[in-house]
Amino acid sequence: MAYVDHAFSISDEDIMMGTSYSVNNKPPIKEIALALSLLVFGVLGIVLGAVMAVNKVGGDRAHGTFFAILGGILFLPGFYYTRIAYYAYKGYKGFSFANIPAV
Repeated sequence: MAYVDHAFSISDEDIMMGTSYSVNNKPPIKEIALALSLLVFGVLGIVLGAVMAVNKVGGDRAHGTFFAILGGILFLPGFYYTRIAYYAYKGYKGFSFANIPAV
């Protein structure tokens, strides 16, 4: 009679066999809303900052430059996660709503 190690055998009584798994690929609404708001405020910051720098609002170009840099900092993650959400919505290969971190 051959030796059989039952510690690693898979049987029908195994707990994992009875459970069913479903893929939850629903869009995370709060995370997408945050990404869109970062994108919108980033674009507004860049545009208003450029206008303020050109017109020297506040006496010099420093105020406009600050707003443009702040807009750029807001724009980058907003664009990145909005792009991921869009591609996941359209069903592109390699993109999923699971790639968007939770808030």
